[in-house]
Amino acid sequence: MAFTLPTYARATLRVIQAIFGIIVLGLTAYMVSFFNFSPTVNFMLFNGVWTPFFAVPFLAVAPMYFPSVAQRIVVLAAEVITMIFWFAGFIALATLLPSPQYCYDACNSAQAAVVFGALEWALFAATTGIAVMGLLDSNSTKPAPQAQASNTNNPDVEMTAAAP
Repeated sequence: MAFTLPTYARATLRVIQAIFGIIVLGLTAYMVSFFNFSPTVNFMLFNGVWTPFFAVPFLAVAPMYFPSVAQRIVVLAAEVITMIFWFAGFIALATLLPSPQYCYDACNSAQAAVVFGALEWALFAATTGIAVMGLLDSNSTKPAPQAQASNTNNPDVEMTAAAP
């Protein structure tokens, strides 16, 4: 049995992914004005740009309008890469955070970016799982290649071959 989400559920997940990406983009852009030296913050800024402007549009539109480009393997690769980006980004940013009593202004933005980054990672983990299940299901439902019939085991073939 194939596991697929209805179109409205897939569209809702993609919209939420794009919105969370834009939220992280805004939070990290604010942090960059304070911590312009941090490659970790810059990586989260990249995640905030990558997701709503590149990954989500590709994952949402390409399978419908460009099915030859958006093969299941390519979609799965984009899902996995984006999921890894978010996991690495929110963990790396979380390690930079001080304890809450010493956190002010841009640090509060970093805390919010970590939370939204973790939620974004969870969303992409879910959609990656769905893509993996769809790929595995499509491989298991393919018909097995038919073996060539041997003429020695089929009496009908022998009889027709022996008939004058």
